[in-house]
Amino acid sequence: MQTTTRVLIIGGGVVGASCLYHLTKLGWSDVMLVERSELTSGSTWHAAGGFHTLNGDTNMAALHGYTIRLYKELEEITGMSCGLHHVGGVTLADNRDRFDMLLAERAKHRFMGLDTEIVGPEEIKRIAPVTNVDGIIGALYDPLDGHLDPSGTTHAYAKAARMGGATIETHCMVQETNQRPDGTWDVVTNKGTIHAEHVVNAGGLWAREVGAMAGVYFPLHPMEHQYLVTEPVSLIEEMMADGKEHPHVMDPAGESYLRQEGKGLCIGFYEQKCRPWAVGGTPWSFGQDLLADDFDKIEDSIAFAYRRFPDLERAGVKNVIHGPFTFAPDGNPLVGPVPGMRNYWSACGVMAGFSQGGGVGLTLAQWMIEGEPERDVMAMDVARFGDWITPGYTLPKVIENYQKRFSVSYPNEELPAARPHRTTPMYDIFTQMGAVWGQQYGLEVANYFAQGDEPTYETPSFRRSDAFAATGREVMGVRNGVGINEVQNFGKYSVTGPRARAWLDRIMAGRIPQPGRLSLTPMLSEKGKLIGDFTVSCLAEDRFQLTASYGSQAYHFRWFLNHPEDGVHVENISDRRTGFQIAGPKARDVLQACTLTDISGMAFLDVREITVGQTACIVQRVSYTGDLGFEIYCDPMDQRALWSTLWTAGQPHGMIPFGMRSMMSLRLDKFFGSWMAEFSPDYTAAETGLGRFISFAKNADFIGRAAAEAERATPPARLLVAFEVDADDADVHGYEPIWLDGTVVGFCTSGGYSHYAGKSIAQGFVPRDRATNDLTVEIEILGQMRPARRLVTPLFDADGARMRG
Repeated sequence: MQTTTRVLIIGGGVVGASCLYHLTKLGWSDVMLVERSELTSGSTWHAAGGFHTLNGDTNMAALHGYTIRLYKELEEITGMSCGLHHVGGVTLADNRDRFDMLLAERAKHRFMGLDTEIVGPEEIKRIAPVTNVDGIIGALYDPLDGHLDPSGTTHAYAKAARMGGATIETHCMVQETNQRPDGTWDVVTNKGTIHAEHVVNAGGLWAREVGAMAGVYFPLHPMEHQYLVTEPVSLIEEMMADGKEHPHVMDPAGESYLRQEGKGLCIGFYEQKCRPWAVGGTPWSFGQDLLADDFDKIEDSIAFAYRRFPDLERAGVKNVIHGPFTFAPDGNPLVGPVPGMRNYWSACGVMAGFSQGGGVGLTLAQWMIEGEPERDVMAMDVARFGDWITPGYTLPKVIENYQKRFSVSYPNEELPAARPHRTTPMYDIFTQMGAVWGQQYGLEVANYFAQGDEPTYETPSFRRSDAFAATGREVMGVRNGVGINEVQNFGKYSVTGPRARAWLDRIMAGRIPQPGRLSLTPMLSEKGKLIGDFTVSCLAEDRFQLTASYGSQAYHFRWFLNHPEDGVHVENISDRRTGFQIAGPKARDVLQACTLTDISGMAFLDVREITVGQTACIVQRVSYTGDLGFEIYCDPMDQRALWSTLWTAGQPHGMIPFGMRSMMSLRLDKFFGSWMAEFSPDYTAAETGLGRFISFAKNADFIGRAAAEAERATPPARLLVAFEVDADDADVHGYEPIWLDGTVVGFCTSGGYSHYAGKSIAQGFVPRDRATNDLTVEIEILGQMRPARRLVTPLFDADGARMRG
């Protein structure tokens, strides 16, 4: 057996085989895969083998598309068959909300270049004749959908990898993973020890156990999943006689997926009465095994399926396949470098391996070899979960995700499982004040505060929700007086030491401020992509505070740790520094009433350490509302005392609490961007307008400088702009296509309703050469073409007099 390798992949399912192949495809031949049994053991061998492009995240959908196109390439390279059946598929909608979801997905597909279409009941019956279309409004048809042979596909990946120089060792069980001081790994197996520079956990059902060998917890859990294969169905036999194959049918109402299998049908369920498997850990003895049949948990699903697909009831059951699949809490894979670990990579939690496996392998290989993936993969980055997550949290979230696998996914939906999990000292106070809670990165965050007869639960919707009026009330309370909310949901970092400024000059593209000042700066990858937008506050020459997205703290902190420097100490203090922001024309009056320090001379972008009431605070003159405002940070133990001080002082000025719904409306007035909407690793600073915050004059070779200078010399082809939209009862959420002269030329990044201006607002990318001040376009919202006009002047405080005054 080979005993040294550059990369060792643990796990021989379709994902591990894909990773192995893609490493060779991108140029690394000294790579190895070990599998404790045979290739495809675990989940791969008993998978239904379906593939489809539909995914709420556009980058995930693009990776689905890449995976599907890859199969013909594999067949050509290896001469092996993947058993491809490109039969197409329809996703049914039996109510308005489901149809709205399909309309929203179809709109995304327009700018992604996917050839999907909305079809009505008559067309559904023609395309998928086994379907009873009673009660069906319409469907989304995707010609790329289909199915394949799981075993053949996995072996095709493996052969292509071997042809590229890779080694595969089967019946080789990993027993230990031990890291050397230099960051390389000794992987102990039953056949001996393998020394590897990098280790990839592609353990599938055993990913938790493999991770535990390295002291890493992976938030995954297997779920029992059952599908049936019928005896021959006469309708299918008739279609086959005409040289046709029945397409896939996804029926969210029935929690089922259906396809042709031979002369019969295959139907699987994501039932509500689902069951987790191997709660105490996956047995090492489990391999190419199945679970006992369990019709009780799918009896309701079967009854519904008989009504939707009557031919099923007339066909006998030929086979029952009941096996476990592994899910992460949100259903997406866990991919990338594991935070806090050197040379340890994740490629697990890929429950849809034949839709996503190729994209996962490509992403991992690009990350390892090129330093970063070609597209934003935050939706599957292993760093999207922090070290706060536990098995006790993972299990109910996985069950919830399984149950909602085919449910409508709303843009404003807040899922209830495992909540509340993490709360601040303000949780009970805000709850008593009517807080309606959302969550971010496990943290409870107030979305709005219900008053009077306002709803204490926001009904999920693609259209303006029943929280619309409450949000408007809060917006006007801020704009006309003063509002208060928490700043807990910012990621916060302490950077200290004699080399702190020099390190920040290298890490951040923007200007690093002098003591007592703060600055806004993008953080770039080597290729010039945005990987963060930060506020940098200089508390002293050797002491800085950074703030950014709370939900991306593991992602950002991983980047910091991967770029160390002697004489610099970086800490993630996101949960050790909290506080409030106050905003509105009366914000200065409130703060001055709470401190003996004269703040009249505190200018915009100043930062000071002062006592507020009885609490030692860091106070910053800045606000994401675009209004006069202050961010006030303190120790969590002091937060309730600080609240009492600010709230008491605020009452004579009509202070109100406000939440994230109104915050996101307020920022639209100034066209402020939002992380993972306007700003993400898919975009560059020059595209988004953040280029104005890059300091090309500073004497520092900051990361991404060469790429940024190239874009400065040759501006990118697209530009982020703002629009006023003639909307009806639905506003832009993100990824709606932008039409110009009958052609899709761009897409929206986010949007919403400006309650201050009484206008529907969208932000999005358009061709730079078409971005005139008087540009008019159409934006497709839920299938409707809505006229939109470019906005150049902010809707509020256009000259910045109030924000900066």
